[in-house]
Amino acid sequence: MLNKLSAEFFGTFWLVLGGCGSAVIAAAFPDVGIGLLGVSFAFGLTVLTMAYAVGGISGGHFNPAVSLGLAIAGRFDFKDLIPYWIAQVVGAIAAAAVLYLIASGKADFTAGGFASNGYGDLSPGKYGLTAALVAEVVFTAFFLIIILGSTSASVPAGFAPIAIGLGLTLIHLVSIPVTNTSVNPARSTGVALFAETAALSQLWLFWVAPLIGAALGAIIWKSLLGKDSETSVAEAVSAA
Repeated sequence: MLNKLSAEFFGTFWLVLGGCGSAVIAAAFPDVGIGLLGVSFAFGLTVLTMAYAVGGISGGHFNPAVSLGLAIAGRFDFKDLIPYWIAQVVGAIAAAAVLYLIASGKADFTAGGFASNGYGDLSPGKYGLTAALVAEVVFTAFFLIIILGSTSASVPAGFAPIAIGLGLTLIHLVSIPVTNTSVNPARSTGVALFAETAALSQLWLFWVAPLIGAALGAIIWKSLLGKDSETSVAEAVSAA
C-alpha cells in the first residue's frame, strides 16, 4: 500500500506541476507562449507519462474522481478510496507549493488565479454556475468511460495511457474557457490554496461535480457499454 500511495502522490504531483505549471509559467509568455492548446497538451502528457511510469504500481488514478469511478465500476476496492484521496490531495498541494516557489521567482510575479478553477467572475470565459456544473459532470463522465473502455480486456493491451492522456487533452481543449478545467478535485484543491482570488469559496463545485460525473460515467460503462470489469489500469499498463 505504501508503494501505491507513493505512486499516487508522485503521479498527482506531476499532473499539477506539469499541467498547472504550463498555465502559470508558459501559457502567456510574451510572443512565444504556449496558449490554451499547449496547456491542454501539457495536462494530457502528464497523465500519459505517469500512467506509464507508475500506473503499474497504483493503477495510475491521480484523481479522486477517477478512484471513485473505478470503485463503482468494480475495478478498485472501496476500502482503499480514502487513502488514495489523501495521497492525491497531498501530492497536488505539494506540487502547487513547488510551482508557487518557482513562479514567485519572477520579479513582477502576482499569483492571481494561479490556474485555479472557477465559475462566474472566476471563469476564464465568465461562464455561470450551471454551465460550469454541467461541463464538469459531463466531461468527467466521459473521462471515466474512456478510462474504463481503454483498460478493458477487449482492447489491445498497453495503449490505455495514450487514450487516457489524449482524452484529457481533448477535455481541456473544450472546457478551459468554461471552468479552467478541473475534472479532478485534487488538482483544483492544490492550486486554490495559493490563488489570490476567491477560488477556495468555489472549490466545493470542483469536488461535487467531478465526483458525480465519475459515478455517472462508471454506471454508464458498467450497465450499458462494458462487457467486462476485470482489467485494471495497472494490468493494462503492465501488459505493455
